[in-house]
Amino acid sequence: MPIIKPRTRGKHLVEHRTRLDRDNHETLYAYAAFVEEEPDYVINQLVETVLAKDKEFLAWRAAHPHSHAPHRVVKTQHSSRVAFARRRSNLPAVSPDNGVRALSDH
Repeated sequence: MPIIKPRTRGKHLVEHRTRLDRDNHETLYAYAAFVEEEPDYVINQLVETVLAKDKEFLAWRAAHPHSHAPHRVVKTQHSSRVAFARRRSNLPAVSPDNGVRALSDH
């Protein structure tokens, strides 16, 4: 009988990128295939089930209920390209002519 419970709906998911040891990576995907779920679901269930057994952590968490997760900065591709172009060309964030140039300026 699998340790991981069936999927429940209605959870708010956030993206988290990490690196795994090669053996753990293979085990994660093998277990995901075993329970016929996605690897991210398996990781979420592991965090919920394993850490729920750590009584010392649960007591510490109760005393420190605030978020310990880093704040996410969301960048769009467009804003990243604009910022990169400005850095490369040393353009000011706002041009004195509000970005309008006369044809005779070229």
